[in-house]
Amino acid sequence: MKRLVMSAVVLAGLMMGSSVVMAQNAAPAAAPAAVAAPAAAPAAAPALEAAGGEAAAKPKKAGGTGFIAVVLGSGWLGVILWSALFGCGAAAIYFIVDCSVMIRPQKIMPQALIDKVKGAMAEGDVMKALHACETEPGPMANILSAGFSHVEEGFEVIQESIGAAADLETERIMQRLTWISVCSNLSPMLGLLGTVQGMIMCFGTLATGAPDVAALALAIAQALWTTAGGLTVAIPTITFYYSIRNNANRLILRMQAMTMELIKDLRNVEVVND
Repeated sequence: MKRLVMSAVVLAGLMMGSSVVMAQNAAPAAAPAAVAAPAAAPAAAPALEAAGGEAAAKPKKAGGTGFIAVVLGSGWLGVILWSALFGCGAAAIYFIVDCSVMIRPQKIMPQALIDKVKGAMAEGDVMKALHACETEPGPMANILSAGFSHVEEGFEVIQESIGAAADLETERIMQRLTWISVCSNLSPMLGLLGTVQGMIMCFGTLATGAPDVAALALAIAQALWTTAGGLTVAIPTITFYYSIRNNANRLILRMQAMTMELIKDLRNVEVVND
């Protein structure tokens, strides 16, 4: 019995010893694998950096949709279109300033002319009134000169001459205003033409089968920028046009009323027939 117990103890000791030896042999084999894992991490780092660099570069390639990029990337037709749009805006500014300066009471019906003509008519001196019109040129002076030039032909002829001269001066004023209207109507058409060009470029890019995202975004930006440019010119231009036109109509009515007031003393002019 003692021998069996001793044999069991010896057998258990041998088994434990063999387990310890196997564990010691497995530890050195696992160590190189653990060392290899950190070594692989630096090798993967350049690949991740390269992938990140490509991902960061893609948005920059497709993000060139600013105004300068759109103008330069729209081709020769786009450059001509934008030049015409800028020219239309410059012409609108010029005619707005010109008409604003011209259509004023001091230019159309100056107070100095009214005072001189009133004084001359109070004296009954038609030639003095005609000379005053020559020294103060303007729309109202031209109308009065037309009337005073026919004073010897009677009041009806004077009225007809003044009416014809008033229509002529009114047409001259409105012709200057018409150019503002032309600019306000032309700029949205130029913007629409740019929109059509942008859509043509967009569908041309899609027709390639594998469209370039940057080219597609540039074409859409061209369409939107030209539309915005046309409206930017048209909206303030048409606002100024109606404002100046209404002011011109009021001044023309005042000028006609003042003209009839100044020539009312000519009703008593007698026509002498030879």
